[in-house]
Amino acid sequence: MNEPSDLERIKRESRRLRGTLRESLADPITGALRVDDVQLLKFHGGYQQDDRDVREARRLAKLEPDYSFFLRLRLPGGVMSPTQWLAMDAMARHYGARGLRLTSRQTIQTHGIRKVDLRAAAQAVHACGLDTIAACGDGNRNVVVAVNPLLSRVHAQIFEQAQALSLHLRPASRAWYETWLNEPATEGNEAEPLLGDAYLPRKFKIGFAVPPDNDIDVFSQDVGLVAIIEAGDLVGYNVLVGGGMGATHGNTKTYPRMGSPIGFITPDQVTALAEAALTLQRDHGDRSDRAHARFKYTVDDHGLAWIKAEIERRAGFGLQPARDFEFTQRGDRFGWREGEDGRWHLGLRIPFGRVHDHDGVTRQTGMREIAALLAERAPDTQIRLTPNQNAMIAGVPAEVRAGIDAIAAEHDLALHRASSRLALNTIACVALPTCGLAMAESERWMPVFLPKLQALLGKHGLHDEPIDLRVSGCPNGCSRPYLAEVALIGKAPGRYNLMLGGDHRGRRMNAMYRENIAEPEIFAALDDLLGRFASGRKSGEHFGDFLVRTDVVVPPLAREAAA
Repeated sequence: MNEPSDLERIKRESRRLRGTLRESLADPITGALRVDDVQLLKFHGGYQQDDRDVREARRLAKLEPDYSFFLRLRLPGGVMSPTQWLAMDAMARHYGARGLRLTSRQTIQTHGIRKVDLRAAAQAVHACGLDTIAACGDGNRNVVVAVNPLLSRVHAQIFEQAQALSLHLRPASRAWYETWLNEPATEGNEAEPLLGDAYLPRKFKIGFAVPPDNDIDVFSQDVGLVAIIEAGDLVGYNVLVGGGMGATHGNTKTYPRMGSPIGFITPDQVTALAEAALTLQRDHGDRSDRAHARFKYTVDDHGLAWIKAEIERRAGFGLQPARDFEFTQRGDRFGWREGEDGRWHLGLRIPFGRVHDHDGVTRQTGMREIAALLAERAPDTQIRLTPNQNAMIAGVPAEVRAGIDAIAAEHDLALHRASSRLALNTIACVALPTCGLAMAESERWMPVFLPKLQALLGKHGLHDEPIDLRVSGCPNGCSRPYLAEVALIGKAPGRYNLMLGGDHRGRRMNAMYRENIAEPEIFAALDDLLGRFASGRKSGEHFGDFLVRTDVVVPPLAREAAA
């Protein structure tokens, strides 16, 4: 048996995630944490980063890197109240930099927090009823939920399940409260009945989809739950296991994988099913090679039939045969829509999730004013974050709509009215300068890249073609690029792998088309393919489907043979 990785030692010796975090935070000599505490901070919802744009200059000046941190909320289903949004906006302005960042996992992270401000920032989060527990690290990450505004009653029911599941699967340790809220210390020997002495081998992701929308990319989840609705009622969920987007360049043992169906469960079986899958991964996941430690590899190493049988054994019930369902789209719904309860829902486009006032753009001010209006006139409304880095103002009384529209128009929050469908369907990760894993630009490149690609679409008469574009600064896949019709995955500064042929509904992975190419080569390849698409497509055919039908790429087969 291979030796456990060093991170397994850190977790086991951490006294249930305490480590020496309090001592690290109190050290005035450096802006960084101790080496082991950098890893433990992830379990508290934070990452240590440094500004890579100035890293070399600071090294030459014999200065330590320009360290800062981000904190990420644990926010099941992406649901916030207006007052919670206002609290997070205030926290970001007081302690962070570059505003609020809406993530592709339906939550918020605030970058640029200095070590001396971390505790105050966490206390501000707690004061409004939120926390950052297990938003990062080797545990159950933020539970995502479809943001369908037309099914208010079903959404409420599924959200309640997601919230309960998030609480049930989070660490039992009081380390977060001791570290950030100065709660009196305990001996650190609390039981962790679900997560165990060393927590999980890697992160674990659960998501709830509601057909016909696949806005959460349910096939990318470790455990995906597809709601089955009959006669307007939620009757249960189809269960998918083993999805995951991460990979490592040059390591053939790593790969993206789509979740495989194993059956159907009723709503009352959700917690037991999720607990069974999570503890199975706890006990059988690879703890020696972190690149091979996700649940998808456990599924493939043991076979889908064994995984299903073991989940059933642990859950204490058998899964029923999967039910039929259909996805028709996965992009967000923008503009106003009326829900089944007579209240209104407004989908807002937030480019790459960045809510920030800069260069004359005042979206952070606009969202703050909308939240303040809601807090005053409709406090029971919700601000729902989407898995596609956008926001929805949900449950709005008709008489409040005009006020929201006026604010949105003033602060450039009505982008959905003028944006191309390409812009509405693009996701980009943070990447440089703060992400330590980034190999190439992503979010910062999009204001340059997107207009050029839009012009190329226009050249071929495809101006409003709804192409899904995902851009990632590295192969870890935070923007879920392997399910996109067109994906760019960072390989080196200015160079990307071009992946093509995903399905617009998120039910097929893409495949490599060109490796390690720069922007001119990217546009040359797409120019040729878009020209062929414009002249040779079938009626209503999407770009990814065309590329597969004409054998431009051959997508990988779903890994279901072991079922």
